[in-house]
Amino acid sequence: QVQLQESGPGLVKPSQTLSLTCTSSGGSNTRSTDYWRWIRQPPGKGLEWLGTIVGSDNAYYDPSLKSRTSISRDTSKNQFTLQLSSVVPEDTAVYYCTRGGPSGMDFWGKGTQVTVSS
Repeated sequence: QVQLQESGPGLVKPSQTLSLTCTSSGGSNTRSTDYWRWIRQPPGKGLEWLGTIVGSDNAYYDPSLKSRTSISRDTSKNQFTLQLSSVVPEDTAVYYCTRGGPSGMDFWGKGTQVTVSS
């Protein structure tokens, strides 16, 4: 049974960089073809895709956030991270990490609330 767990600060000040880590455990060994994604849901809104990483360094991002977003992966620790710079209150959301294939997100973390406020 694959489990994903997000971790990071629950409160970030405006203009700072948000850093979240997702740790994967259980299930079969990870594959180089797995797609690892970050998704968020702002209050009262739908799910928003932030970005995806495949393998260790093939990352791509939502164009509207690309200039502020970075996703990386540490295969030795079964972790991948999200960095979102210059945050604003509109970045307040529940952030989820997922693992799956090219067209599906088979496994989800429980999500972590991030609030951007001074």
